[in-house]
Amino acid sequence: MSFETTASAPAAGSAQRLTDMMDPVRAAAFQTALGLEPDIETGSALPPFFHQLYFWTPLPPEGLGRDGHPKVGGAGLIPDLGLPRRMWAGGRLRFETPLRAGVPAEKTSVLEKAEGKAGRTGPLGVVTLRHEIRQEGRLCLSEWHDLVYREDPDPAAPKPVPPVARTDETDVREVSFSSTLLFRYSALTFNGHRIHYDLDYARDVEGYAGLVVHGPLLAQQLMLLAQELMGTLAEFSFRATSPLMHFESAVLCRNGLDLWVRGPDGRQCMIASAVPCG
Repeated sequence: MSFETTASAPAAGSAQRLTDMMDPVRAAAFQTALGLEPDIETGSALPPFFHQLYFWTPLPPEGLGRDGHPKVGGAGLIPDLGLPRRMWAGGRLRFETPLRAGVPAEKTSVLEKAEGKAGRTGPLGVVTLRHEIRQEGRLCLSEWHDLVYREDPDPAAPKPVPPVARTDETDVREVSFSSTLLFRYSALTFNGHRIHYDLDYARDVEGYAGLVVHGPLLAQQLMLLAQELMGTLAEFSFRATSPLMHFESAVLCRNGLDLWVRGPDGRQCMIASAVPCG
């Protein structure tokens, strides 16, 4: 694996190139962590969104921020917008052809947007990254990755009211997320964000009630359900709307092309839409 960045200071248009061997053992380990049969081997088509397991960008401790992520404004693509809390807000994916385990791949990432906005609860930083992944010179996947940065929470401020989830699902599946699963997903994706494994940090610094279930892990579960029910996916988009804690169960819901995650109190945690091939 290797990576290089084409700009020393992050700005719109900055690009980063990474390569990875797409080790099938890592994908099979993720299947095991999800309770699935670990059947991926060299040459196997990877399930949608399994590319999150690859293209690590390891940095030494001094290259990390307080939250365990790479420091913004440094060697990566994300500029420092002066806001400390990072959240994966959502994403869009277009699948051209399945990625294959054990086949070298190249990922090119471009910073499309980084701007400040005024939100209902204070200033926001909005960042969009575009990724393209190729194997053997062929484009396999295009992805747009949306991040939001916020201020630290004000303990005296009222908690935001989450949206209420739909209840008209035609397909439903119950899921739960133990602290062990969150740790294993963080390890497999090389995600150092402390809100997913450091309870004291998540609660005392970022103001959450518990460990936060990764947004991409929720999206992963929705994609696997969509593929199971609808067949091979051509496109998928998702948006996180309310965090889910590690001690909460949830249900994955589907009605037509729409999917969503409903928390135990009926709140909407994520919405998504899927477009099957054909």
